Amino acid sequence: MGKRIHLCEYEAESLAEGLNGLFNRYVEIPRIKHGKRQTLDTLINEEALLLAKYLRNERKKWIPRILPLI
Repeated sequence: MGKRIHLCEYEAESLAEGLNGLFNRYVEIPRIKHGKRQTLDTLINEEALLLAKYLRNERKKWIPRILPLI
């Protein structure tokens, strides 16, 4: 398993800004704008809800809105 890396405050903020920029470029869905964490939490919750509806046959198909990062 990988080792845990502790980031200083500057590194953590830089990483959070980079992730937020990535999601703003690649994820074209409406998100709640209450800070970076809320944006990511909202995205995860919405995707989980859409997948659950597909698995319960409430939707005919499920297409993930997050592009693969390959």
